[in-house]
Amino acid sequence: MADAERALRAAFAALRAIGEGCPTPGEFARRGVRHLPRLVASEITTLSLCDLATGKRRVVSDPLHAFGRPALEAFDRHFREHPLVRFHTAHRDGGTHRISDSLSATAFRATPLYAEYYARIGLDHALALPLHVDRRLLVSFVFNRKGRDFSDGERELLDLVRVPLATLYRQSCALAQARAALAASGDPSPPPEPEGADALAALTDREREVLGWVAAGKSNVQIADIVGASPRTIAKHLERIYEKLGVESRTAAAMRAVGR
Repeated sequence: MADAERALRAAFAALRAIGEGCPTPGEFARRGVRHLPRLVASEITTLSLCDLATGKRRVVSDPLHAFGRPALEAFDRHFREHPLVRFHTAHRDGGTHRISDSLSATAFRATPLYAEYYARIGLDHALALPLHVDRRLLVSFVFNRKGRDFSDGERELLDLVRVPLATLYRQSCALAQARAALAASGDPSPPPEPEGADALAALTDREREVLGWVAAGKSNVQIADIVGASPRTIAKHLERIYEKLGVESRTAAAMRAVGR
């Protein structure tokens, strides 16, 4: 139980660090590849943007410039054979996925993709956390490791933060488009804050903590145990949260928190 709580707290800390201040898409990517390996160890972490029409990939990586041109060209040569690309284009709601969920280690090491790309850069395992996929574009955070594969628990932890991260990604893109449109129109005024921003700012620290656990799917009894209060006190906090946010249900409050 203690390990699970620590993992959840680390997940919320990473989400706050990545999403604070409504970052641009570029800053969102840089924060993501920097903070997410604190949840799940990764020797190279990327935000990968795969153009499904052209079979080309662009990456933001940590460490910076982790891939030389030969490695990038090797990946693109085998773009459509990649197990993660194939899985997420075929299963748009498939969730976080490891190469080993599609291929055994022996089968993967026998592929040209492994020989020309992974073996040359010294990596054996990869896991992708998808943020967006449509007919043209696949956007994922990708975690890469040598030797030890990603565990079921690590995959499940990353899947827990997948929906909030996808929401933050869409929000960063929408705000960037709004800023570009305003700049093109000559209007210097900034785009509006996300809906409910003032209401969320009005919450106390304890109310924000309670709301965070609600967004994680915890019951009042579970939240009470985590924060050291009674279920009745948690219910009172929720009443005030609903009133401040102008919502009437746990689901609506949780969605407001995730959207922010």
